[in-house]
Amino acid sequence: MNQTHTEDVLWPRYAEPADIADIEAVPLAERGLPVSTYALLRRAATLWPDRTALRVLPDGDRWQEPTSISFGQLLTDVHRTANLLHHWGVDRHSTVALIAPNCAELVTATLAAQLAGVAAPINAALSLDHITELLRRSGARVLITAGPELDPAIWATARQLATARVVDTVLLLAPTGETVSRPEPLGMDGLTIGPLHALAMDFDGTEFTGIPPAGTDLAAVFHTGGTTGAPKLAAHTHTNEVADAWMIAANTALDEDSVVFAALPLFHVNALVVTLLAPLFRGQSAVWAGPLGYRDPLLYGNFWKIVERYQISAMSAVPTVYAVLSQCPVDADISSLRYPLVGASALPPSVRTKFAEHTGLQLLEGYGLTEATCASVRSFTELPRDGAVGQRLPYQHLKAVDIDDDGTRHDLPAGQVGHLVISGPCVFPGYVVGRDGDEFRLDGLGALVDGWLDTGDLAMVDAEGFVHLRGRAKDLIIRGGHNIDPTTIEDALLTHPDVTGAAAVGRPDIHAGEVPVAYVTLTSPDAVSAEDLCSWATARVPERAAAPKLVTVVPDLPLTAIGKPYKLPLRVDAARSAALDALAELPGIADVAAAMDGSAPVVTVTVDSSADRDAVAAVLDQFTTAWLIEARHG
Repeated sequence: MNQTHTEDVLWPRYAEPADIADIEAVPLAERGLPVSTYALLRRAATLWPDRTALRVLPDGDRWQEPTSISFGQLLTDVHRTANLLHHWGVDRHSTVALIAPNCAELVTATLAAQLAGVAAPINAALSLDHITELLRRSGARVLITAGPELDPAIWATARQLATARVVDTVLLLAPTGETVSRPEPLGMDGLTIGPLHALAMDFDGTEFTGIPPAGTDLAAVFHTGGTTGAPKLAAHTHTNEVADAWMIAANTALDEDSVVFAALPLFHVNALVVTLLAPLFRGQSAVWAGPLGYRDPLLYGNFWKIVERYQISAMSAVPTVYAVLSQCPVDADISSLRYPLVGASALPPSVRTKFAEHTGLQLLEGYGLTEATCASVRSFTELPRDGAVGQRLPYQHLKAVDIDDDGTRHDLPAGQVGHLVISGPCVFPGYVVGRDGDEFRLDGLGALVDGWLDTGDLAMVDAEGFVHLRGRAKDLIIRGGHNIDPTTIEDALLTHPDVTGAAAVGRPDIHAGEVPVAYVTLTSPDAVSAEDLCSWATARVPERAAAPKLVTVVPDLPLTAIGKPYKLPLRVDAARSAALDALAELPGIADVAAAMDGSAPVVTVTVDSSADRDAVAAVLDQFTTAWLIEARHG
């Protein structure tokens, strides 16, 4: 097959919803996709060896001083690093852990880990216990991490892991454009520690000396967030990642000259698939922010100048980033920016409106999850669909199902709300639950049934494959046996022009089990009263039972490290406030606190000697929430 014909098959027209039928008329297997992320990189380096693949900024202030790396050099660096790993025994069944902020060397290391073995990116913000458990479960003995010059706190964590013999090889990354000093030895036999780049330079950069991965081999294991208990490890095959990257790259709105901005951390699938692998398909250049990414306050002051300087065409971020950008004066020519993607959490209408008014650009929603590799749904620039996060991507299939108590699933017709399930080439093979010899032991843990993945979300899928999310199934508020979708409350509050974010949870209630309450962020602290917002929501929710009993204004809504809504702290606060109100008339109450125990809040009441413990217990017994009574000391 000649190159021209191959490119025609690889890049069908994909500009509007109707194109999906023509795309799927050609089986995915006939589109000539690379077999692995390594084959994808080799293809890019062969087609565009001298074109700039990466521009990595040192930080948000030094945005005019990037380190530039061509596709050819990137392949050479990946070969050297992968050969170093292979030399130290990393093979197809070995896992390489990566704990570091974004930097030029981390991009190389991530691709090299997928070539030599299996990459395990880990969020450094997790607790040491959680990191240790993820390393144990993945079987990683090699850790690629930040040197003291890049991130002293992460380096301190790495020292603890090495001292505890959790890992036996530690390779250090330097800040972009700099080198890392050789650390002092820790004085432990059997521990290898050194600077990754300097060690890799002794190895061949022309070829990989091991066995390249096949499509069915694992490319990576990603933790799924870790908001309760130890995070799960979701496995990705090379086929999963290449297929999803192609579906993202097959976008007629972007071409080879498009430049992508990347600032999400590389332990997040969006950073890997959307801003690293997908650009490799088209030879697109990616501009990577510094180690703090979107958390760098200096980035926002220079953001629009960065767009102009590097002619940024597309970017991907969470709603909170766009809320901040809506307040940053546009002090540059941003006409190159055409594709601002938003995902990970619900997009408040006020953020959408303010960003459009401020920049003239429409935010494009998407939807996906780690267990389906990354993206499963996309929007269209010229054809917005009200209320939908977008249409399913080609070759991925989405539907709503009803799930019985015994787990049996029943398909629902288009237009009905149910549990959203996904099948197709991007659905993961399972969670890592252990090892059988050299092989990972994978299990769907009830989420994966006959190739269909339960996303945990409630949604309606229409006849054209557009997805309308209706909240998380496990976030349902149950008031007197009546199920309330918190999204209906959040949507009502988000229609208020001064509300920039909303989250509804159940608050323990003596009579109803729980009642809905909401937490909101505002354009300014005194923009509107909580009482007025209660009235606003009550007038707009679809049923009286869903009217929030209380609205609390907060400076920020809690998010996970990757920007997803994190409601557990709100449930804790709601449980505490309910107990505090119920105990208000009783003497001797010194303190009321609450904390999560697994996935449920536990209230702890501290009392002094004047308290009637039986009376306190009698009040708390009226709630379904677990509770403890402690005596105040001192």
